[in-house]
Amino acid sequence: MVAVNQIQTKITLEDFLEFPETKPSSEYINGKIEQKPIPQGEHSLIQTYLSAKINEVGKANKAALAFTELRCTFGGRSLVIELACI
Repeated sequence: MVAVNQIQTKITLEDFLEFPETKPSSEYINGKIEQKPIPQGEHSLIQTYLSAKINEVGKANKAALAFTELRCTFGGRSLVIELACI
């Protein structure tokens, strides 16, 4: 298991969205900022390969488009999704 640094100060979602992006990415969950662990090499390789394959098929059919590390804000949370398809 990977340790994740957490900042325990409660803030609003609006305040969080004003902050600059960080490396590694930070997420807003239940009023707290949580820093995501840095993905390891194999994880990044799988993520890149999978998104390329989804885009190869999805774009040709105009059915899907894959994004890696996409920030999604909804339901009072702001997350950085590993692989999002729209």
